[in-house]
Amino acid sequence: MENKAARSENTGRLSVFAKRVARSLSRRLRDFGEVEPAGFELENIPNADIALYFADQPEKLYQLLQWLPVFENHTELRTIVVVRNLESYNELRTRTSLHVLLVPNYETLMALYDRADFHAVIYVNNGWTNFQSLSFQQAVHIHVNHGESDKICMVSNQAKAYDKVFVAGQAAIDRHAAAITWFDPNHLVSVGRPQLDLDIASPLSASELETITYAPTWEGEDEVNNYTSVDLYGPQIVAAALAVPHARLVYKPHPRVIESADSLVRANHKKIVDLISRAGAPHAYLPNADILGILPDTDLLIADVSSVTLDYLYLTPHSPILLTDRRSNPVQLLADSPMSAACAVIDQYSISRIGELITTTLGVDTHRDDRARMRTYYFGDTAKGSSTQAFWSAITSEIAAYESALSLIQRVRQVQS
Repeated sequence: MENKAARSENTGRLSVFAKRVARSLSRRLRDFGEVEPAGFELENIPNADIALYFADQPEKLYQLLQWLPVFENHTELRTIVVVRNLESYNELRTRTSLHVLLVPNYETLMALYDRADFHAVIYVNNGWTNFQSLSFQQAVHIHVNHGESDKICMVSNQAKAYDKVFVAGQAAIDRHAAAITWFDPNHLVSVGRPQLDLDIASPLSASELETITYAPTWEGEDEVNNYTSVDLYGPQIVAAALAVPHARLVYKPHPRVIESADSLVRANHKKIVDLISRAGAPHAYLPNADILGILPDTDLLIADVSSVTLDYLYLTPHSPILLTDRRSNPVQLLADSPMSAACAVIDQYSISRIGELITTTLGVDTHRDDRARMRTYYFGDTAKGSSTQAFWSAITSEIAAYESALSLIQRVRQVQS
């Protein structure tokens, strides 16, 4: 009996100690490295309506960076960026005017949410720690993804976890319906693509030459998510583009191509850079440029199934596209990416005549009307500014609807008690 009592007393002491540690952790946003995480107490949190949540490492920051100007330019609803990774935090502090908070552990995250008056938490990817954030019940949780793309990774069962999923248009709605069983389509809200309303400065000099942009994606996390053309066709595409008279080539790969885990992707990327270096000006390799600044000055885009292709469709509907298909399966490509019906395709059957394909596509645009239909299918209303207006109107509406539902639940609970 004494031993049992002693064990019980010790357990009680440990429990008290654990609670004290938890309270200590939740009092302050911790300093985990070389810079102070804004240096404020949780009791003195900056006012904000929205928490823009990002938990991943710096190599995935491109997913968040494209959204920052959309939130920076909006003043009616205030936004704070909540990050969970120290290296990402350190980099973001120099990349945005928004207030950035480092919240490395779950206890502090919940303490922050409990004390803050966030009305919405917004997610740009499906990182696993999103589910820690989703445990907070006093705000509407909205997934906005990091682009409009036909990649299979754009749709998953994880969409069911969020209160709402913002998508570009009808193509994304159909994509979800085809891929997810028992998914409520009422969770989807069409808002266009607000990033495409932004005025992005072009990194290209004015030129009378036709501009051919090759903008391949990376190889994905696994083979089913692999849409890159770099390993199969990259050097051939670039060599052919460099040979086109009165044209300049711009090479802007996905950020993760440059340090790819795939040895062939890395090797072919290096070959491409070497080809451009030997060819010299006016051709350019622009790894750090904003692709949205390059696309409006592009006369022909050569790209893979990715958000870049669809962004170009929106921004430059009058200009043609060459779409790559690494699986060389036109039936499957059309099922996966309806956009393929509006452009010529590079695959194992056409790569041998890539030079002819480029010059023919530049000379005779046979898909202009097809692209116009696809632009509406993917993005809906494409008037300048319409996406931004729809996006913020939807956020405001969802916050109001969620808070009304919370208020109703609270009244019901008061009556029941």
